[in-house]
Amino acid sequence: MNLREVFEKRKSIRKFTGEPIKEDQIKLIMEAAQIAPSASNMQPYKFIVIKNDEFKKVLRKKAVPQRFIEKAAVIFVALGNKKEAEYFYKVDIGIVVQHMALQAAELGLGSCWMGAIKRDELRELLKVPKGWEVVAILPVGVPGQDPPARPRKSLDELFVNDTFQ
Repeated sequence: MNLREVFEKRKSIRKFTGEPIKEDQIKLIMEAAQIAPSASNMQPYKFIVIKNDEFKKVLRKKAVPQRFIEKAAVIFVALGNKKEAEYFYKVDIGIVVQHMALQAAELGLGSCWMGAIKRDELRELLKVPKGWEVVAILPVGVPGQDPPARPRKSLDELFVNDTFQ
């Protein structure tokens, strides 16, 4: 699969089969995060990896209203350290999570970047220390759906030459 095919294959998957995935696949996704670029190579992030099915249910009930996460094989919780990179940590996490989602797609797995989460509840539940912020979660698993591609704006709507007008 070439890079363009991976881009096109990556979709937001909101239904998983519940099947486990191999540990080497999880490791490849983690390695994709490890090699992602960050501003000044600060790498102001850390991920909590959740594989325990019972804990996924607790997580869903207390902090993530979307039921489909319970069937994900693994959930990555992205944490950012504002002190390490005040202006860039969220951008860096965006880059890292996209690397992870693309690696998952290349492996034939599905993922869904999620920001509609109860951050304070997650912080408490996951025992996130002061100085770290819960930014997003990325559930990953065997897709239980293959949704059609979503409409995209035209290039003319997205790009302008030289100045905005």
